[in-house]
Amino acid sequence: MLEGVELPARKRDLVAYARREDEGAVHELRRLRDREYQTLDEVGEELIAVQPQSPRMDAVPHEESDLPPGGIEYLNPHPQSGAVRPDAPPDNPPQKALQQQTEAQQRQAERQKQLG
Repeated sequence: MLEGVELPARKRDLVAYARREDEGAVHELRRLRDREYQTLDEVGEELIAVQPQSPRMDAVPHEESDLPPGGIEYLNPHPQSGAVRPDAPPDNPPQKALQQQTEAQQRQAERQKQLG
């Protein structure tokens, strides 16, 4: 209904343009706030909001349900990278996990050699 209108335009300019082009649109455009519109998208958003609303800044955050991933270390600004946790399960020591990972990598390398 406003294709061809000169922008930026105030509400009164948009209503005047619609009167000349499409009298039926005037009623809709009267709902606009009186301000300057830079794009037709701004006009459309004012008439029919399609963008998600911004979160309220005065909202109170929810209480956390549990510890963050990694427990208290999540808050440590200088964690020890790659450190083995002292609470590793006794039936799966870190050395066993590293050995399994190394073996899997070796199997993958062999498969790639055979395919390549």
